[in-house]
Amino acid sequence: MRARLMEATVELLVERGFAGTSTTSVSERAGVSRGAQLHHFPTKNDLVVAAVEHLTEVRGAELAAAAERGLPRGARRTRAVLELLADHFTSPVFTAALELWVAARTDETLREAVAPLEQRVGRQTHRMTVELLGVDESRTGVRELVQATLDLVRGLGLADTITDDARRRKRVLDRWAVTLQEALA
Repeated sequence: MRARLMEATVELLVERGFAGTSTTSVSERAGVSRGAQLHHFPTKNDLVVAAVEHLTEVRGAELAAAAERGLPRGARRTRAVLELLADHFTSPVFTAALELWVAARTDETLREAVAPLEQRVGRQTHRMTVELLGVDESRTGVRELVQATLDLVRGLGLADTITDDARRRKRVLDRWAVTLQEALA
């Protein structure tokens, strides 16, 4: 039942946003009684905080699974890593997480739950990107280039939430792959 509630919460965050997600709509979507949902999660924030934790696990697992599918070697690897990251930051899971970030901006209780989890996800994503690119962060500027890359793909993911930005995203990533490859060489 908990898994159904988490999945329903994430789906509704993507479809309706934080403001449009209610405990009633979650219990209906999950196919559980309102009483059962309230027993596990008495308030919307309790439910959303649990969903934040669930999202953290899902986001990490999705990125790791995509990385395990294999990447090309050589110069094409950088572009493939960028594509993997762009797919991650344009996924429904990212959209749901974004809804939580925005809601947490003005809700202190939610922010206290979201901030540490997002820091952990950020560190994990950074570490995985370093590994996927096969770079040495002890070299001057490499850490900043990796972080700039993550900021870039996160921003592209944000733009994608408003409109389908796939064509522009492809051009930006193609150019950044060349720039990044040269800078890391």
